[in-house]
Amino acid sequence: MGLCDIQDIKTILARHGFRFSKSLGQNFLTEQWVPERIAAECGADENSCAVEVGPGMGCLTVELSKRAEKVAAIEIDRALFPVLGETLADCDNVEVVQGDVLKTDLKALCEEKFPGKTVYACANLPYYITSPAISALLDSGAFAGITVMVQKEVAERICAPAGTGDSSAFSIYIQYHARAEYLFDVPRDCFVPQPKVDSAVIRLTPLAQPAVQVENEKLFFDLVRAAFGQRRKTLVNAMGTVFGGKFDKEQLTEMVTYCGLDARVRGERLSLEDYARLTSAACALMRAKGMC
Repeated sequence: MGLCDIQDIKTILARHGFRFSKSLGQNFLTEQWVPERIAAECGADENSCAVEVGPGMGCLTVELSKRAEKVAAIEIDRALFPVLGETLADCDNVEVVQGDVLKTDLKALCEEKFPGKTVYACANLPYYITSPAISALLDSGAFAGITVMVQKEVAERICAPAGTGDSSAFSIYIQYHARAEYLFDVPRDCFVPQPKVDSAVIRLTPLAQPAVQVENEKLFFDLVRAAFGQRRKTLVNAMGTVFGGKFDKEQLTEMVTYCGLDARVRGERLSLEDYARLTSAACALMRAKGMC
C-alpha cells in the first residue's frame, strides 16, 4: 500500500466511500519524497514527540511515527477516521484525535499526551486557515519547532525580511515570535486534487524572547497592522488611525523623524527594530500628553 500512490489513494478512499471536501481544502500528497522530507526536517526524533494537524491519508503521519516517540494527529473530518484506521494500522505510537486546530487547547493536549516531552508540530495546512492555524500553533507555546506546508506565495511572505516589499503584517508577527526558514518547494502536481497554486514548506523555531523588546506590545502590532493595512499611504498618514485623531500630522511626522526615518516612508519598509523605536517614541509622546 502506497499512501502517496494515486491508484492506492483512489482504491482506499473508494473502499471507505470518502469524497474530498472543498470546504475543508483537502488535497492529498502523491509524491512520497514530500512527507519523507517534511518529517526529516521537522526535528522530531526518538526522544521527542509530534503533533500533526490534518493527517489526510496519513502519509506524513507514518513518516513521523518512524522518527518520533509518539504522534498525535488532529483531524477535523470524521469521514477520514475509517481511512486512517486502515492506513495507520501498523503505527502503534500514533493516536488520531478528532478536533479543530483553531479550537483545540494545544498546550493542554501536549501536556496530556506527552507529559514532560519536547514536542514538534507538522502540518499540510489548507490554504484558507493558514494564518490562524500558524498563529494557534505559535501562540500555544507548546512546540519546539513548527514545520508546515503552505501556499508558496504565503511562504515567501512569511520568510521575507522585514523592510522588504514582500513582507507583511503577518510576517512581522511571525518574525517577532520565531525564526522563519524557507525549506523547499512542492509543485502543485504533487497533490490530488491538484490545487491551482504551488506550495512550499517552512520551519518556524519559536524564540525564547521576542526578536525585539518593545515597551507596549499591543501598540507595536497596532502600528504594524495600520501600516500594512494601508500600504499606499505613508507611515505618517497610516498611523493616524491608531491614535484616533489625538495627534495631528505634525506630531506624527515628528514621531517618525525622531526615529531616524524619512517622513515619506511607507510602513512596509520598516524593520522590526524600526517599529520598536516607533512604539517607544509613541509611548513617550502619549506620556507627555497624559494619555497613559
